Parts: sequence; C-alpha cells; structure tokens
Amino acid sequence: MPINALPDFYSAVFLDMDGLLVDSEPLWLISETQMMAEYGYQWLESDQAACLGGPLDRVGDYMSGLIGGKRDGNSFTLEIIERMVEKFKGDLPFMPGAIELINDLRAHGVPLTLVSASPRSLVDAALSNFEVNPFVRSISSGDVKVSKPAPEGYLLAATSGGHDISNSLVLEDSLTGVTAAKASGAWVLAVPHLVPIEKSGRVDVTDSLANWSYEKLAIKYAQDRSL
Repeated sequence: MPINALPDFYSAVFLDMDGLLVDSEPLWLISETQMMAEYGYQWLESDQAACLGGPLDRVGDYMSGLIGGKRDGNSFTLEIIERMVEKFKGDLPFMPGAIELINDLRAHGVPLTLVSASPRSLVDAALSNFEVNPFVRSISSGDVKVSKPAPEGYLLAATSGGHDISNSLVLEDSLTGVTAAKASGAWVLAVPHLVPIEKSGRVDVTDSLANWSYEKLAIKYAQDRSL
C-alpha cells in the first residue's frame, strides 16, 4: 500500500506542462493563428479557449472542422506538433513562480512528476531546457490509453511512483486538466487563465504559482487534511 514518505505534506506533487509549467499558450496561439490563416480563417481567443488543455487530436479535429474538412484533423495535429517542438527547443518561457516552486519542493525532497496531454516529442523538448531534469518521471499522451480529461495520466503518475493518489497534489491550469485531476481523486490547485475554474471540494484556485512555496503548501496540506 502506498505511504506518504514526507511527514505533514502531500505524498507527491504532479504538474501539468502547457500553461502551468511552461508559458506556452502564446506560442500555441502563434502557431494556430498562422496555420489557420493559410485557409483564410482568423483564429479567435474563443478558438484558443476551446482547445485549451488538449488532447492534440481534438485540436486537429477542431481546426479541420473550422474549414469544413478541407484538410484532415490528423495532418493538422502532426503539423502543429512539429511547429511547437521547434518553438520548445531552447530559451522556453516558464510561468511566473513555476521554477522557484519546483526548486523549493525539490530541496525539501518532494517527488515531482510532469503529466502532460502533449506527445513525448513536446515533453522531451520542454525538458531539454533544464540543465538537470527536476522530475522523477514524466508522462505524455503516448504513455496512456486515454489522455486528459480522463484521469489515467495522474493515476499512472501515482502508481508508477508508489504514491497515494488521494494524498497527492495536482497543479493544473485548464478545465480539461482539472477535470482529469479531480477524477483521479487527488487534491487540486488550479491556476486558471482564459477559462475560469471554480473552487469546489478538493479543487482550490489561485492566480499564480508565485504565491506558493513548500512552506505555504504544507499549511495548505494541513488545511486539506482537516476537511
């Protein structure tokens, strides 16, 4: 049976990648806008919001639908992945407070897992920006049968690390990701943008990771356990 290796803290912390760890939404917006402009379509903020959190095959199908199926969704998906891998290589922008929080958690021995709805090529491109990989493992869309909003990725993160999912914390930014994390049974701290997320049950909401540290999360853990 999984046990909590740390006293008075979550068994583990699982982090989403796009929009939570990496400030990638502006990069996605550039790629999406450029691709759709080639078909005479002006990509809107509502389109970006509709695609937030993936999975990418859904994004490709969405783009195909906007142009009446003149191009199939799979080819859209493959092209956007190729474009984003290049954008992810080197000098990748991170979300405010993300690196500081990761370093603080690592310094206190908290096991961290990256759980993304993006393919392995994008996850590895993002991880190449670190001199030392701060994650004990990473999970991509290719590592699960069903990606977010299904909970499989977070459940795999827990079982592969021997963690109790009900005592783990997930950091997410999208409604798709929060839905997956909530369904897994974990505690959730959401940092929403574009699409609002409501605080409820095991889901808490904050406006930035910069508000958090190991010490503040330890206080939150005590509050969560008292519920």
